[in-house]
Amino acid sequence: MSLKTETPSAQHTLLDEYPVEDLVNAFIDDQIHAVNAVRAVSAQIAAAVTAAVPRIEAGGRLVYVGAGTSGRLGLLDSVELYPTFTWPPERAVALLAGGREAVYKAVEGAEDSREAGAADIAAIAVGPHDVVLLLAASGTTPYVLGAIAAAKKRGALTIGIANNPDAPVTREAEIGITLDTGSEVISGSTRLKAGTAQKITLNTFSSALMVRLNKVYGNLMVDVKPTNAKLIKRTVNLTMLVTGADETTARQTLEACQFQVKVAIVAIMKKISIDEAEACLAQSRGSVRAALANAQAI
Repeated sequence: MSLKTETPSAQHTLLDEYPVEDLVNAFIDDQIHAVNAVRAVSAQIAAAVTAAVPRIEAGGRLVYVGAGTSGRLGLLDSVELYPTFTWPPERAVALLAGGREAVYKAVEGAEDSREAGAADIAAIAVGPHDVVLLLAASGTTPYVLGAIAAAKKRGALTIGIANNPDAPVTREAEIGITLDTGSEVISGSTRLKAGTAQKITLNTFSSALMVRLNKVYGNLMVDVKPTNAKLIKRTVNLTMLVTGADETTARQTLEACQFQVKVAIVAIMKKISIDEAEACLAQSRGSVRAALANAQAI
């Protein structure tokens, strides 16, 4: 049976004859299906976040596995966690069929080896505390299936994400997430709405996980890593917004704690030293909200 992601769209059989405006609108309008596909599996994504939290709190890593577009989307999510949440790069690992070369161009046949997927899991010593996200639009990619089997043997939490119903990737993973995006405007080009749905899912999963790990206060990105002038300014603005401090106070406090926004917030609001603020946050598992409530006891 033909995969839904490979089935030609019945709506756009004359796509090559569309005027440019209609052509653009066809691609844009089709993306709505990506959002709806993710919304339909919100419960499964929530279950994945809930299952991941204790493993990550125990020191585990996020491991992303995929080939082609799916692999690159996993890589993108992994690298964005450090500047956004100061998540250690060594705890967000991306495995892409074909290795680093496949980031920039297709590596012929790389995705066809189950043994390669299993070997890559073994090479980074995946263990019981790790959370392995396995992405494949088709849901049948041998590289990803080999990685699932190896990760399960090692006791890791496996989360399979595919765009076809009842796919091996979602069946064989501990938690399966099916993004039923159907056929593409350009037949089989799963970098389109199938890829969009995967990107939304990864954004949602990792962001929700980071909120649960106390990387956010209210809806503010208070664990941002300022790696450039723009982000340094953002840390100052965030500190001013939360504490009501003037720019000079906010900047001086941030400089004293290597621009750790959470530390600066607690130190300013509770009128305590940097060392005391750090101790309070440590006792509060990094939660700004809890630290502000408990700071008097430190």
